[in-house]
Amino acid sequence: MSFIGISGMQYAGASLSHHRILLVEDSNVFTSMISARLKELFGIQVELCRDFLQLEETYERSSDPITLAISNINLPGAENGEALNYLIDLSVPTIVFTGMFHQQTRDHLMSKEIVDYIIKDNVFAVDMLAESVCRFLTNHNHHVLIVDDSPTARALLSTRLKRYNFRVSTAESGAAALAILQANPDIGLMVTDYNMPDIDGFELTRRIRSFMGSHQLRIIGVSSSTDRMLSARFLKAGGNDFILRPFIDEEFYCRVNQNLDTLTQIRMANERKAA
Repeated sequence: MSFIGISGMQYAGASLSHHRILLVEDSNVFTSMISARLKELFGIQVELCRDFLQLEETYERSSDPITLAISNINLPGAENGEALNYLIDLSVPTIVFTGMFHQQTRDHLMSKEIVDYIIKDNVFAVDMLAESVCRFLTNHNHHVLIVDDSPTARALLSTRLKRYNFRVSTAESGAAALAILQANPDIGLMVTDYNMPDIDGFELTRRIRSFMGSHQLRIIGVSSSTDRMLSARFLKAGGNDFILRPFIDEEFYCRVNQNLDTLTQIRMANERKAA
């Protein structure tokens, strides 16, 4: 199957129809639109739950693992977000599809470590949801390396990326990162801190670029420094992107997606040329 998303994502690979996906939504309009779109694009037949009781029954009657849930915040019988809490408590990866949104809602959702949220406020909402579903189901194809001498920073970024279904490796130093890259040629993205004791982010990037180009590995630099010129220096060293801490989840995920989308497009173009 092949898919091109509205933000530039491209996927060409195995069918996604074997995944078990729950659609927890009471709106007839959106259940119809989402079900039809996911069936058309990916061959996915969603399991529909229109209220909290039906969600509980659907989960309890089958032991088959749920790959992903798409859930509204409020449902009949769960007007205060009980359905979302139920899914999170069961460790079911969940994309929230909601018409109610403000800063407090966003902060509440992100604290629950959901996969993503899509707002029902435009004609592209269902297509945006379909792309978010496709990303989650295919992100395991991407291997990401996190490089940071801080255990806390490594754990934070690793947890974020695993939430989105990426395969993740970590390195505590530039030297360890070089060894991991040599042993894992499938790594397509590296996120590296600037300030490290053995090899800083600039030097690490320079060394990597001596044997791996941007068509093989995308590199995002991160730093907590207030020096705005770090981004220019990092890009000139061969980096592809740079982001200052603290950053929000949506911004970080967008940067990761953009770089991996570019890498995918390069690889697909090269495959077409070779053919």
